[in-house]
Amino acid sequence: MKKILWTILIFIGLAVIGYALEKQVEPAKQVEPAKPAAQATQIPGPAFKDVLSLKSVGSPVISPSGKDILFPVSQADWDKNKYDTEIWLSRDGTAPFQLTQTTDESSDSPSWSPDGRRIAFLANRDGKTSQAYLINPAGGEAFKLTNHKEGVSSYEWAPSGQFIAFASTEPQSKEQKGREKQYGKFQVEDAEYRMTHLWLVAVEPGKTPEAKRLTSGTDFTVGGFAWSPDGKKIAFAHRPDPLINSYHKSDISVLDVESGKITPLVTQPGSDRGPQWSPDGQWIAFSTKMGDDRYFINSKIAKIPGGGGPITVLTSTFDENPYMLKWTKAGLAFIGSEGVFTRLYLLDPANGNVTKIVSTPENISDVSFAEDGNAVAFAGGDRTTLGEIYRATLDSWKPEAVTKMTEQVAGWKTGTREVIQWKSKDGTSIEGVLWKPDGFEPGRKYPLLVIIHGGPAGISIPVLVDAYVYPYLEWLNKGALILEPNYRGSTGYGEKFRSLNVRNLGVGDMWDVESGVDSLIAKGLVDPDRMGAMGWSQGGYISAFLATNSKKFKAISVGAGISNWVTYYVNTDVHPFTRHYLKATPWDDMEIYLKTSPMTNIKKARTPTLIQHGENDRRVPIPNAYELFQGLQDVGVETKLIVYKDFGHGISRPKEQLAATWHNWQWFAKYIWGEDVVIPVEVEEEKEKDEEAKK
Repeated sequence: MKKILWTILIFIGLAVIGYALEKQVEPAKQVEPAKPAAQATQIPGPAFKDVLSLKSVGSPVISPSGKDILFPVSQADWDKNKYDTEIWLSRDGTAPFQLTQTTDESSDSPSWSPDGRRIAFLANRDGKTSQAYLINPAGGEAFKLTNHKEGVSSYEWAPSGQFIAFASTEPQSKEQKGREKQYGKFQVEDAEYRMTHLWLVAVEPGKTPEAKRLTSGTDFTVGGFAWSPDGKKIAFAHRPDPLINSYHKSDISVLDVESGKITPLVTQPGSDRGPQWSPDGQWIAFSTKMGDDRYFINSKIAKIPGGGGPITVLTSTFDENPYMLKWTKAGLAFIGSEGVFTRLYLLDPANGNVTKIVSTPENISDVSFAEDGNAVAFAGGDRTTLGEIYRATLDSWKPEAVTKMTEQVAGWKTGTREVIQWKSKDGTSIEGVLWKPDGFEPGRKYPLLVIIHGGPAGISIPVLVDAYVYPYLEWLNKGALILEPNYRGSTGYGEKFRSLNVRNLGVGDMWDVESGVDSLIAKGLVDPDRMGAMGWSQGGYISAFLATNSKKFKAISVGAGISNWVTYYVNTDVHPFTRHYLKATPWDDMEIYLKTSPMTNIKKARTPTLIQHGENDRRVPIPNAYELFQGLQDVGVETKLIVYKDFGHGISRPKEQLAATWHNWQWFAKYIWGEDVVIPVEVEEEKEKDEEAKK
């Protein structure tokens, strides 16, 4: 469950290999542990492929009665080189079984009808678009509810259960089709896009009725939406266009479903989104930054009368970002960070008082509430478990695991996790997660690998297994320590801490990483001659900054990292990010861009550096990788650039994740352990014979 909630990369719907027919009525077998694959002889601990093959659970959805729980299960499909997701069902606490099976694509976004008699989900079963399907919880064949040309991106049941509202992107216009036919494909940047609008479809079992349009036009594109309790209105967020940098123009309006009349509700400057109705339909809660949309400023939960009126901010005293879940009869439930832990809170909408509901397990990533507001299902885990689905009641918190995902790693040597603190160069208190191998020996000096999270407003939390492109468990089993620093700017420590790297990017981050390393050296835990550092996205940027400004490390890996803020600013799809953190454009203050750019001190670089980057990355465009690569070559520093084809900011397919893991293992094995690792490649014998015959 690592970083899943907070990343905005974040990471990550995958899927299940196990097969269960949709026609089944009786529960099938419990989710089985992943079967171990043959391990490469030089890899201690689980094989890389075994870790990437672990099944994982997504957000649960509890039935209105509180008895049954739907949840997605994801896993790598190595043959098709993708992650697939299918929906599983636990009936009244019994062993879960697989409910859906979409052959070539995934099934996801499950939800219960208000009476609990039907289940809706999204799936692409015709190889074209994602549509809404309905299935009986008792089993049977799923049938297609929508047949919308551009597909369904999100949906919500009407309170009566007789209708479903859904969002869909508008089709390409006739003019655009004609232009493409005559002149080929091209696009005017920031000027051409397609809007998303709302539609309504009647729920008629066994039928695929025609959908009715609810919103239209080019004045706005629709975001999140919610039905009023009486089913007569829909509150929805919207903005002038779908461009990523228009997020701060998001407002909220209310649609009268019968008449089609739209009434503006929240029209203040800044981003206002995620509307939710109070149970009595009198109020609407929403997420807002009250006009200040800088990345490092706390978001807030506010409320406004459903018919319009003054806005009341409810979370002024909560010094973190609240992730709103549901307005229940007991109050507004939300999730928020508390240091390295993610907690469940209840907000009193009358006075703004915030109560922490529970602290176990250590991290709760999503919660679903039954009709009574007391029975819940949630996804959670801690440093001793994988992410599991639990059931519980708020009035007597005794979580009961519905899944047994942790059984997948039974017998694995996973080491231990500790939350540690240290003082940075300027006296700032920094926290991090220290991974120790099984059989850790006090007094022994270990190799150290520093893995730096992205964001910067991300966070590293103590979990049992982590992966992506870094072989955590294998390094532990090789006898290394791993440090994950929550450097200044990380989520979980309040708004002031998140703003400490404003006009201090790279510089302050390096203080935090180096001071954490120094604290471990001072305690006699680390061999200072065998240390490496790495990270992806913002973690990649900090790694690049270390590569050109620090001499502490023997090897560094830069994943999708920024090397030059000027290059980044003019190429990225999120220009405001740089202006918020550096408080200037390059043309206004080139000095701050130079101070915080790794390339500025390229001539000081001495550390062998691996660079990993997606070919089509828009968030951190690939010129950043080429610039660092060429600069390191020019100054004679050992470097290697690996470009992952057809990927954007993240590596999202299992085979390329496996390759990237091998690349990191090989790089650090050479410079930390002095080993030359040959990445294994399986060659089909028949192909070899054909080649020999040709010769």
